Amino acid sequence: MDTNKIKQFIQKNSVKYGLIFVAGLLIGWMIFSGNHSQEIKGEGVATADSMHADKDGIKYWTCAMHPQIKMDKPGKCPICGMDLIPVRNSDAGSQAVDPNAIQLSEEAVALANIQTTVVNRQNPVKDIHLYGTVQADERLLQSQVSYFNGRIERLYLNFTGETIRKGQTIAAVYSPDLLNAQRELQEAAKMKSIQPALLQAAREKLRLLKLTDSQISAMEHSNNYSPVIEIKATASGVVVGKRVSQGDYIGQGSVLFDVANLSRVWVMFDAYESDLPFLKVGDLLEYGLKSIPGKRFSGRISFISPMLDPETRTVKIRVEAANPGLQLKPEMYADAVVKASLKQYNNQVVIPKSAVLWTGQRSVIYVKQPGTSTPAFLMRKIELGPSLGDSYVVASGLTDGEEVVTNGVFAIDASAQLEGKQSMMNASGTHPVEHDMQGMQGQHQHSEKAHSSASMGNMEGMSMPKESKQSSKHVMITVQGNCETCKERIEKAAKGVNGVLVADWDQNTKKLHLNIDPAKTSVNAVSKAVAKVGHDTDQYKADKKTYNALPECCKYRK
Repeated sequence: MDTNKIKQFIQKNSVKYGLIFVAGLLIGWMIFSGNHSQEIKGEGVATADSMHADKDGIKYWTCAMHPQIKMDKPGKCPICGMDLIPVRNSDAGSQAVDPNAIQLSEEAVALANIQTTVVNRQNPVKDIHLYGTVQADERLLQSQVSYFNGRIERLYLNFTGETIRKGQTIAAVYSPDLLNAQRELQEAAKMKSIQPALLQAAREKLRLLKLTDSQISAMEHSNNYSPVIEIKATASGVVVGKRVSQGDYIGQGSVLFDVANLSRVWVMFDAYESDLPFLKVGDLLEYGLKSIPGKRFSGRISFISPMLDPETRTVKIRVEAANPGLQLKPEMYADAVVKASLKQYNNQVVIPKSAVLWTGQRSVIYVKQPGTSTPAFLMRKIELGPSLGDSYVVASGLTDGEEVVTNGVFAIDASAQLEGKQSMMNASGTHPVEHDMQGMQGQHQHSEKAHSSASMGNMEGMSMPKESKQSSKHVMITVQGNCETCKERIEKAAKGVNGVLVADWDQNTKKLHLNIDPAKTSVNAVSKAVAKVGHDTDQYKADKKTYNALPECCKYRK
């Protein structure tokens, strides 16, 4: 064929456009058929064939918060929408991992902020925090009384808090009885050479009326009768109660003033009954006063009341203190710390409180399994000894040197529940419910919004233990409080409600986290129980009497 004719044929516009169109179809078919085959091959749940590692060593893709999700390609978690993370061959080490252990990737551990602590044996010392007030020493309280009948003509002490000295004039009283006693004294003085005993009897009568020797001598040698007699103070101290006013009529034995000697005082503390086994007379106690910041006082427990207050469930603890400069004033607030040595628990393992999960009947922790490349955690039941404030003594179930999870325990337990293994809510472990992951294959083709709603519809098919879904419910309520004492009181009240499995109050957020059995109790019942011990909740307010009985550090109302 002539080449010129061929060139002319090709240069025609219709032929040129036809060739371009055919070439485009061919190229498009090659590109899209390749991508389509790759999509079909890579989409959906990781199968047995696709579980083999690729060239980068990735076995499958999973969610950091939902490890039961296993995909053969990156994407979004169908439950929470988080980005999936790779699990590589180097993360496995499955031969050494206990079958009941919970394995989390390094990324999951970091996201959940899981922290561990190596435990050791200690000689535990329990810090007992006490709160109380300064009180006057009851043994140094006195009453200034009148020893005769009369009318108060003048008061020399006019207000509470005034300081008096022994022998100081406190009142001038008109008394007919004393007027007659003066006459008897002066008549007996005239006959002292004949009947000296009569003079002594008259003097003794005035002494019994608490007149001083100088007053009696002045009456004896005076030619006049004074109907107004001065009453002298019989003790030194501070007036803490004024009972009369000028012009009042008084009788024999009437109390004029209450006087307290504050050279020595008592510091009275309230101790909860749970702390009584660790307190005894003679224990050293350090305390401070809000009115004297930065200064610490010390003393020894001199008395522990044998009576328990039924309202506050506390016992009075007394410390005696010298008060030469009158720095300690009655009703000052004091806070104390007693470091009680628990000799019966010497050389025992001690763990932080944050490591323990309460189920109502069991105390469980998670221990990191040693010798695994991927972090693996095993649940363990333990028996606890006494609380040490921020830690517990472990009576049994844990040995020295083991690594215990101290932060992020709930995240690990949630993973255990999702995988049907032993957990806080499930002591024996159940097999996960088989779920159809095939229904999730098309979810990656939708937008995130449609994907999120579709995944919510498939929640019934997720691998959650039947027991945990039926018997446990996590709820939160707001509870008012201030300190660690409040935390112990709130959690104790909540755990005392039948059906409460876990109770944990956050002092910062004021939120009480609860795991409850809906068949046995409700949020309303827990709120009522917490309010009954003095703490306001979302639904109930503590009554005024119970609130006022709380220690001062627990007062949260303005």
